[in-house]
Amino acid sequence: MDFIKGYKENAVLRASFNALTKKTFGIEFEDWYQLGYWTDKYVPYSFVEKGKVVANVSVNILQLVINGQTVPAIQIGTVMTDEKYRNRGLSRKLMEKVLNDYKNIEIMYLFANESVLEFYPKFGFEQVDETLYSVDVKPKGNIPPPKIRDLDFIYKCIKRKQPISHFGTREAEELFMFYAINVFAEDIYFLEQERVMVVYKNDGKILHLYDVISSDQVNLQEIINQLSAETTSKVEFYFTPDIDGVHKEKSKGENVLFVRNTGNFKFPKYFKHPIASQA
Repeated sequence: MDFIKGYKENAVLRASFNALTKKTFGIEFEDWYQLGYWTDKYVPYSFVEKGKVVANVSVNILQLVINGQTVPAIQIGTVMTDEKYRNRGLSRKLMEKVLNDYKNIEIMYLFANESVLEFYPKFGFEQVDETLYSVDVKPKGNIPPPKIRDLDFIYKCIKRKQPISHFGTREAEELFMFYAINVFAEDIYFLEQERVMVVYKNDGKILHLYDVISSDQVNLQEIINQLSAETTSKVEFYFTPDIDGVHKEKSKGENVLFVRNTGNFKFPKYFKHPIASQA
């Protein structure tokens, strides 16, 4: 069994990697690669046997914005092992390789499902609670703005994005593009007058606001007013909003945030990691 990392240009290994991600998570990365968004900021660490990827832990290189301070960080994702190769300690060995390669990075984090909550504390990760933010609104009956499907335009917008709150990410454009291609392809809109791109869904009474992208400061309340439909009575945020009158409660998502913080960085008491840059 061979250990190989960063092999995105190897078509055979990339195809095997995609086969395992599809089998494990129901997703694959080929379109993301072919469109040029798989860059050196996404590095798979894999064990390979006879040309087949059998276990993987991926590194996402990005930055966190914490209370106005930009902090280099590593987000770990795509942790998977072929069912025939489980219970051999392969994920543990890959995690050790990642920790050794990035030992100078003081913040590492990941999102884990409930089946592996006991695994990551062995490597110094601690569970951190996220916040579910929401705000009550009055129905407005607005017509939805035009959708955007031009990936080049979307990428240019996200490259120019400025942080809109006290907690967020930077250098995570490629992660956003994965969502733009595979998750939110029908949910990206553009407010022409404000020059603001928004990602959202209206679900009956609840407006699910996934992201707001602008190169300038935005009036989030005004954005919400423009997106509110005739049945909308509540907005739920999938990032950290800086807005008055917001309700806060413990997030109850499927995935749990784990953080390995070896520096002196203090996370806010209340925050939500942007879903569109979650690996």
